[in-house]
Amino acid sequence: MENIGHLAQIGAGIAAGGAAIGAGIGNGHVIAAMIEGTARQPELEGKLRGAMFLGVGLVEAVPILGFVISLLLLFK
Repeated sequence: MENIGHLAQIGAGIAAGGAAIGAGIGNGHVIAAMIEGTARQPELEGKLRGAMFLGVGLVEAVPILGFVISLLLLFK
């Protein structure tokens, strides 16, 4: 790790942290939309729940990519 510049280490931390923050915000929006939809039409709760889990799963791909990018920056 001694060949890695300090800026690459800072960039890796920013990439991982930013991805985690973005995923948290995205998950909040997806879940809030599901709760609002369920409050408006309770009979669609099952379909909305399935769509919510799909959306949360897609949003969770972002921090994984951010973590991979940070590892690429560290170990290039």
